[in-house]
Amino acid sequence: MQKDSIIEHTGIVKSVNDSNVVVGITTHPACSGCLASGICDLSDKKKKEIRAIFNPEVKPGDTVRVIMQRSMGFRALFLAYLLPFLIMMTILIVLTSFSVSEAISGITAFLCLIPYYLVIYLKREMIGRSFSFTIKKTD
Repeated sequence: MQKDSIIEHTGIVKSVNDSNVVVGITTHPACSGCLASGICDLSDKKKKEIRAIFNPEVKPGDTVRVIMQRSMGFRALFLAYLLPFLIMMTILIVLTSFSVSEAISGITAFLCLIPYYLVIYLKREMIGRSFSFTIKKTD
């Protein structure tokens, strides 16, 4: 695995169960300089809890590295920002090309985001499974 294709953060294992490991991460000021700080969402808060894939080598209190593929960050960026923007702009352009008033077009384009984010919310478990974090125990 190439070093620049992954995003890593150090954390402490909080709990372990049969399916996943909960890791607490405390962000450091260095996150602000990371190229992916706006994507990975770990740079805006002091403490985060990450659910990672189960690893039998770790136990609560262990220090681990949480690893995520950079491509997953871009997928999250696409789902959260780019796709809704494209949907809204497409609706806005289509409605204005049919001579619908700008106010109605704008409001309709904005309101079309409600079903989009509702679907994202209802499918959050399925989407969450596609974003997997792995952990490696540090020595």
